[in-house]
Amino acid sequence: IPFLRFPGKVLFLTICAAGIGGTFQFGYNLSIINAPTLYIQEFTNETWQARTGRALPDHLVLLVWSLIVSLYPLGGLFGALLAGPMAITLGRKKSLIVNNIFVLVAAVLFGFSCKASSFEMIMLGRLLMGVNAGVSMNIQPMYLGESAPKELRGAVAMTSAIFTALGIVMGQVVGLRELLGGPQAWPLLLASCLVPGVLQLVSLPLLPESPRYLLIDNGDTKACLAALQHFRGTRDVTSEMEEIEKEQASCQGRRARRLWELFQDRTLRRQVISLVVLSSAMELCGNDSVYAYASSVFQEAGIPTEKVQYAIIGTGSCELFTAFISCVVIERVGRRVLLIVGYSLMTCWGTIFTVALSLQSSFPGMPYLAMSCIFAFILSFGIGPAGVTGILATELFDQTARPAAYMVCGILLWTILFLVGLSFPFLVKALSHFLYVPFLFVCVCGAIYAGLFLPETKGKTFLDITEELHRLNLTKRTRVPTWSDPEVIQSTEL
Repeated sequence: IPFLRFPGKVLFLTICAAGIGGTFQFGYNLSIINAPTLYIQEFTNETWQARTGRALPDHLVLLVWSLIVSLYPLGGLFGALLAGPMAITLGRKKSLIVNNIFVLVAAVLFGFSCKASSFEMIMLGRLLMGVNAGVSMNIQPMYLGESAPKELRGAVAMTSAIFTALGIVMGQVVGLRELLGGPQAWPLLLASCLVPGVLQLVSLPLLPESPRYLLIDNGDTKACLAALQHFRGTRDVTSEMEEIEKEQASCQGRRARRLWELFQDRTLRRQVISLVVLSSAMELCGNDSVYAYASSVFQEAGIPTEKVQYAIIGTGSCELFTAFISCVVIERVGRRVLLIVGYSLMTCWGTIFTVALSLQSSFPGMPYLAMSCIFAFILSFGIGPAGVTGILATELFDQTARPAAYMVCGILLWTILFLVGLSFPFLVKALSHFLYVPFLFVCVCGAIYAGLFLPETKGKTFLDITEELHRLNLTKRTRVPTWSDPEVIQSTEL
């Protein structure tokens, strides 16, 4: 088979094995919970009535449902805190393998929750799937970024966004009423997370560990060389081996950074600020809220209620399509350009979307314009912020600081996801058609920051990036103001 003879087949298989049980799980579990909403609420009420003999009040049913949904990002926060220590202690590959323990336990809880008449099992399962997603969202891009050659590092790391979008689309498809989204099959829908987990458990142990982890963290030169030869499909990896050895020498005698040490080290100030600003911008740009608002906009545009689920699949497909496009072009146009273009287009479409919502009762064509803006907004998000932001922690930080940097990313992602989900209904009520004005401000700030302060990392080695950022931080610290007024002559001579 020709495929099995091309040089990068091991790297390609690693991308697939890490992705299917990594960010794919995140996107999949984020979207499948929407389909059985009413069925799980009915199950909660019936279970409570069977236990106590009286029905659960509507506001308490809604509270239990809110807990089921919000325990996922809460688990993600715990997973993000676990990811750094796991990546250092177990390594990148083993951490992803061990992470599937949470999937196995959660799938059992979901599958037997209905027979056990326990909605608490669903809540615990969602928490465990959140922990799984929190670990994999941090370690997968770290593993792939460290294993890829510098010429393909951006494209390989972008595959995390592709698998997230693919998971969202697959969750939307499997959650259709004709498949597993019906009133009897919803426990199987939730337990279907087992399939990607098993696929990763079967495939990932056969593939190499991150070469950088093996040499820089473990000091195992022989294992690093073997892993590098497997990933590149050739025995001649001398130049890349020398580059990793130089990186090892620069990290010699330094232990892995702790989370709080990133904020204390002035030589990492620019990197930390860039990571915090752009990671926060990705979560606060309004893309998740567009998905939440899509159903009502589609109904306003005249799409029948029973057909809305098919239109929503189109939104996930848009993000998947642009993730593929970004993966192809990122090594040509660079990271900064994709971020600037993505946020600028999101600002444009978000503005038009706000105008269309405000005028939809006055002009008959406005609901269709609003629906078009939803697709355009998601396409723009997929161009840059969706994938490029996940690369920042890999490229801006060296081997000793990278796990802690991903912990910062994960904490921001899951905390903001939780807070936005919690506050979104109140924002809709308070701002009505002007809901997206705060998100537009975030998009503008993201574009400006990426254009003015983010260094371009395209085609550079990790050591080159570290030296450049160290020079920028050092220049900023040692800059002394110059005296521009007339010369002062210090003399007592008359």
